[in-house]
Amino acid sequence: MYDERLAGFSRERLDGRPIPGDLRVLLVAQWEGRTDFTHLLGLEFFEAGEVHPLLDTSYLSEEELADPEMQAVNAAAAEMAKYVKLVAKGGKGWIGYWLHPDEPGDRAWHPMELDTEFSFWSLVGLTLTEGVAAERASYQDEPDERIAFTQLAAELAELGLPLSTQDYDALDDTEHAVNPEKLMEELIEAEREKRGLR
Repeated sequence: MYDERLAGFSRERLDGRPIPGDLRVLLVAQWEGRTDFTHLLGLEFFEAGEVHPLLDTSYLSEEELADPEMQAVNAAAAEMAKYVKLVAKGGKGWIGYWLHPDEPGDRAWHPMELDTEFSFWSLVGLTLTEGVAAERASYQDEPDERIAFTQLAAELAELGLPLSTQDYDALDDTEHAVNPEKLMEELIEAEREKRGLR
């Protein structure tokens, strides 16, 4: 029923890669108007045509767009958008995956977060849902995030979206092979150099 819409989402947000199982469940739930996952995870998935936050310059004035420093930042951000595949609004800003080609191909995609200041945050877990649930666990009424995560995981499983673990301490926390923050800094510096700003 949603095959064409899922294919379109994949083309627009993931460069045509297969949509991970948990993301597929969450997207279909949103499209069906279900709010159960939204209530638990606080995510709103992008609709077709929404601009990638790293490519959005609509909030900048003409003067800012003409500024060579800002042009260097915008060019670096556009390069980063090739690897930062954002799929939803939520968390500190936006949620998605870090898909740099130098990351190991035998591992699950790294869930990540981009905040409104354009800082990159790695999320733990093997799936987007695990990463978001772990992040949300620290904002629950339950003060112990480990207990809060277990409760969230149980609720997600009841809704048909089981996680790989209900144990917060067992969540995958593999480091990135390529650090997004460092790469962004390097790209900005390279763009500054191109424009003679060094």
